[in-house]
Amino acid sequence: MTTTSPILGIDLGTTNSLVGVVDSGFPILLADEQGQRLTPSAVNFAADGSLIVGAAALRKRALEPRRTVTSVKRLIGRRGGEGDWQPPYSLRELGVSPIEVSAEILKRLKAIAERALEQSVSRAVITVPAYFNDAQRNATKQAGELAGLTVERIVSEPTAAALAYGLDKLGERQKIAVYDLGGGTFDISVLEMREGVFQVLSTAGDTQLGGDDIDRAIVNWLAEGASGNSALESQATPAAEAAKKRLSSEESTRIELPFFDGTSSLSVELTRAEFEKLIRPLVERTRAHCLRALSDAGVKPEELDAVILVGGSTRIPLVRRYVAEIFGREPDISQNPDEAVALGAVIQAGILSGSLKNVLLLDVTPLSLGIETFGGLMNTIIPRNTTIPCKAGEMFTNAVANQQDMLIRVLQGERELAKDNWELGRVIVPFPPGPKGSARVGVQFAIDANGILQVLARDTATNTDTVLEIQNTAVDVDDERVEQMIAESVEHAFEDMNERVWTEAKLKAEELLPAVDAALTQFGDAVSDDERRVIESAAASVRALLHATEHDAKALKTANAALDDATQELAVRLVERAMEESLVRRGLV
Repeated sequence: MTTTSPILGIDLGTTNSLVGVVDSGFPILLADEQGQRLTPSAVNFAADGSLIVGAAALRKRALEPRRTVTSVKRLIGRRGGEGDWQPPYSLRELGVSPIEVSAEILKRLKAIAERALEQSVSRAVITVPAYFNDAQRNATKQAGELAGLTVERIVSEPTAAALAYGLDKLGERQKIAVYDLGGGTFDISVLEMREGVFQVLSTAGDTQLGGDDIDRAIVNWLAEGASGNSALESQATPAAEAAKKRLSSEESTRIELPFFDGTSSLSVELTRAEFEKLIRPLVERTRAHCLRALSDAGVKPEELDAVILVGGSTRIPLVRRYVAEIFGREPDISQNPDEAVALGAVIQAGILSGSLKNVLLLDVTPLSLGIETFGGLMNTIIPRNTTIPCKAGEMFTNAVANQQDMLIRVLQGERELAKDNWELGRVIVPFPPGPKGSARVGVQFAIDANGILQVLARDTATNTDTVLEIQNTAVDVDDERVEQMIAESVEHAFEDMNERVWTEAKLKAEELLPAVDAALTQFGDAVSDDERRVIESAAASVRALLHATEHDAKALKTANAALDDATQELAVRLVERAMEESLVRRGLV
């Protein structure tokens, strides 16, 4: 085995987790004492305070459903009540957090690796769904640190799967789509591989859609047959999961639940046709994500070289047929769907440790990031699908005189107005008061390789920096609403753009009108009666549009331009007079 401390590659999955390492130049996945590479992501908390992780914990789920935590990945980095999925256990009653539960799973994986490698390990690469937001990524990183691991990189799962698929194709140029339907999450990514560079072109997904929902659909169907007996669910979930797996290779299966409530038993036949009818609405939810990922990448289905299936749920025949229908081609099933992500994590770990060379991984940020500017507009600094790691920034100034500080609201989203996007955090930058436009504040966004955002604001007059690291604050909404936002950005594109143009025109009008009024009052003698009538008429048109009930952005923009044109001669005379007065004061005339 390796003599120096390796970097582990870990797939921290909703249903199962895996760990591996690069050994002698080859990525391998490590097995536990029973020779199993898959470790169930389950933790049982006994009444005496002891805990069990993995397969032994999963076996206790039917007997102790409220003490056995599964699918904790659906809860990590989220606030209580977010999402439709609610577990049969209460982490609050157990006195643990999703981070702590995830850390126990990672400790188990670390122990498996140390036993296999016969040495201690302390560094790891951990995968997360591409659509995990900043809080979820940070929570995963914290779980790794709590498990005694230095997390060298957080890698998106579809990107990891692409690495596993493409390692033997480094000399080729290919565009591929990775369709990843796992136990609790769904991701779709479009990537381009060329000369050892893996670049993510687009990504989309839903962190609340996966095999758990398929199991629940079967449980709900069983409950209907048992007249809604509430004692059914804890017994039915393992049986539903087993039936789901059998129906991937069999046309029908029998589900047996003997004495599930102590007295009643259930024995029903579930055919593959009935099963597919139950889960079709769930599978169909992936279509919109796939189409959007293709659109964002600017790639047509026929331009793809391969569509890779990842995640245990892609073993379901309906899912495979549906993918073939969406992309117009049979999916590539050359990779083990349970192990592809873990293998990619191992490869990325090998790249970081230097065990594997000539491979470069370029990921993307899934949503646009920016700040609110004067007038309530969203100013995008890093657009959606920008390759990370990345940095971008802009210079901003004070909008009003004697302003003493600037509130920087960090936003995430795709809408034109700040109020329609989500606030990730805020920071106040103080500066000396002065005239309008006198302050200069530079704002820089930096996203690291883990997709974690740092915002730096600098007052250029004093070179004072204010730094905001977006860690535990993120989009406090369901992932369904993330999808809703993107859909709304398309649906309201014309209205939003009209409102942006209107706001920009309004700001200009509110700046222009007082300046024109002041100029006419102070230098009215420099204007003929005809010129005054034209200027006042143009100004009246601007005022009327400003106070109109409907926002006509185009008309206001045109009226502003007309007022600009009407005051051109006046502006020239004002400049000439100012220059003459300056020369007189200096005694040059």
